[in-house]
Amino acid sequence: MIKERLKGKTAPLRVGVTHGDFNGISYEVMIKALMDSRLYELFTPVIYGLPRVVGFHRKYMHLSDFNYSVISNISKITDRKLNIRSLSDEEIKIDFGKSTSLAGEFAFEALETAVKDLRNKKIDVLVTAPINKENIHSEKFNFQGHTEYLTQRFGSENSLMLMVSDHLKVGTVTNHIPVSEVAGAITEKLILTKLIILNDSLKKDFLIERPKIAVLGLNPHAGDNGLIGTEDESVIHAAIIKAKKQGLLAFGPFPADGFFGAGNYTKYDAVLAMYHDQGLIPFKLMALDSGVNYTAGLPIVRTSPDHGTAYDIAGKNIASPASMRQAVYLALDIYKNRKKWEAMNTKPLVVSHQENS
Repeated sequence: MIKERLKGKTAPLRVGVTHGDFNGISYEVMIKALMDSRLYELFTPVIYGLPRVVGFHRKYMHLSDFNYSVISNISKITDRKLNIRSLSDEEIKIDFGKSTSLAGEFAFEALETAVKDLRNKKIDVLVTAPINKENIHSEKFNFQGHTEYLTQRFGSENSLMLMVSDHLKVGTVTNHIPVSEVAGAITEKLILTKLIILNDSLKKDFLIERPKIAVLGLNPHAGDNGLIGTEDESVIHAAIIKAKKQGLLAFGPFPADGFFGAGNYTKYDAVLAMYHDQGLIPFKLMALDSGVNYTAGLPIVRTSPDHGTAYDIAGKNIASPASMRQAVYLALDIYKNRKKWEAMNTKPLVVSHQENS
């Protein structure tokens, strides 16, 4: 396949990248991740953003050999080149490290434009640079984040925030909600739903035939048999039992405090945490520079770096592009894995009776 792409026989996949909050590190990490033109033989990147902001970053990052094509709509895309899908040609004031309403407006416009092109199959996968959840919030974007927005836009009843690295995959039952609301939000039905999404994703998106999933408890020591809360036994364990009856290899609930430190995560293909920080703190400790946020359970492929806007280092040219680069690679891998899984399951190998005899 790679040789065919290099010979030009196969059109490269198109990767749409939304620019996120331009006052953060998004343009810096996008440019650093995509500036090697050798990558364009394997995929065509399309940044949904602002050409003048790209030009501004090109100057302050002292990039004399960074080239790209500016296009006004996706129909003018040039394969095997970096394309900037222009949202506006106006002069934009960059306020590094500051949250502004203008940054939020353009972050939303990039997202809406890219989603439209993704729906129309003009791009193949979507990678989203970090947004500021406060300044993007409006009547049009009344969501907790990218995950919830894309779940609604693509008509899915539910989805799963799945953090992915080479050695660890962590999903969460609840996403961006206050800690005070976590216990009330966790239900047997919700846990079972997330387990099913995670199990399906591990099979279809990562080609793991019989995935093993570890489920973390909610309370300290997974409740200590009811001494420190009853949710672990009455809700979480009950959901695991139901999952097993449906053929899932789900285990737990495990006390969360020692699970990662003891290396128990290495025995499983993925871990399901009950809430955001329970899963993301250990994940980012182990995979901050290479981790990727993937939205499992959607009909499309969307990934994102596992870091935020990083206002504190914006404009200093010290941000690492590793997570952004891995987000692009993972999106491409999952897209191809889905095609392989579909081929394997829609065209099963037919064995004749003679061969079986």
